Amino acid sequence: MTGIAESGGVLRFLTRRRNEGRIHWTDVATWMWLISGLILMFGPVIWLGLSSLKTRAALTEFPPTLLPLATKEVRVEGFANPLPLFVVKLEDGTERELAQVRRVGIRARMVDPADPTKTFDVPIEARTAVREVSPAWENYTEPLQRFAFVRFFGNSLFVTIVATIITLIVNSMAAFALAKYQFRGRGAIMAFIVSTLMIPLSVILIPLFMVINGLGLFNSLWGVILPTVATPTGVFLLRQYMLTIPDEMLEAARMDKASEWQIYWRIILPLTAPALAVLAIFSVMWRWNDFLWPLIVLSRQELFTLQIGLSSFAGELNVQWHYVLAMTFVTMLPVVFVFGLLQRFITTGIAGTGMK
Repeated sequence: MTGIAESGGVLRFLTRRRNEGRIHWTDVATWMWLISGLILMFGPVIWLGLSSLKTRAALTEFPPTLLPLATKEVRVEGFANPLPLFVVKLEDGTERELAQVRRVGIRARMVDPADPTKTFDVPIEARTAVREVSPAWENYTEPLQRFAFVRFFGNSLFVTIVATIITLIVNSMAAFALAKYQFRGRGAIMAFIVSTLMIPLSVILIPLFMVINGLGLFNSLWGVILPTVATPTGVFLLRQYMLTIPDEMLEAARMDKASEWQIYWRIILPLTAPALAVLAIFSVMWRWNDFLWPLIVLSRQELFTLQIGLSSFAGELNVQWHYVLAMTFVTMLPVVFVFGLLQRFITTGIAGTGMK
């Protein structure tokens, strides 16, 4: 009953009008705006999902189709393999469904599926393929068998989870110190941290690689994780949120003999949960979709992350787009899951940090 009531409330909200008797022009403008936004946001995802179920030949068709269509095939007596079915316009003007045996140049040898003894020799422009919805599930199953996709997935999962946990701990500690401790140069340190946002990754790639190589972390997943755990965005976001926590609460905890670690772990972190959830979403997106830095640090195939592994489907002269689209759709699912799990904290977290 609760679900029915909630769905009814959503329906009333979506169909609510400015005036109860008639439709106002602002109602039409609002619906058009919402529908266009919905299409712009979810249209590419739907197109990717449907395209990932198309065959390699269907992806090259023009004009493209939305659904994964394929030529219908029929079993014909006397032929070991199924034959593609076409609607053929004969010379007398009639149309018949015929199966194609072979094509030679601009002519096609056709046979009647009901009577295989009747053959026809027709020009290829006189035939139209009979299409049906046929998802190519092998786009998902074959990469799991022929490529080390599970290993790539596990590497990306390890890098994302570990990097996100360390990122939350390191950034929250730095933000706690910058938000709740008074010391000389605090503002300058914060300004310096924020100013590093203007430095692109390409500028520090070489020195960062030299450091990682000197520490012996080349060709190691830890070499991918550690350089990216301290982020100026995370420090700024968490510090701004921690500034909203009353200092009196911390002073009361100190009067109760609470250590600084207890204050941080038992008071600051629970109260900063919305901002931590926002940073966790950002971190998952950053680590999961990172391509350039893992490409530089990792050269052994068994250590490749998903984004590098996807590049193995692209050769020098040939790109297996049907596999790329299918595996790209799979790589989106963990990010969507994390976003759906933590999205209720986004508005609270960003509002508390003052970010826009």
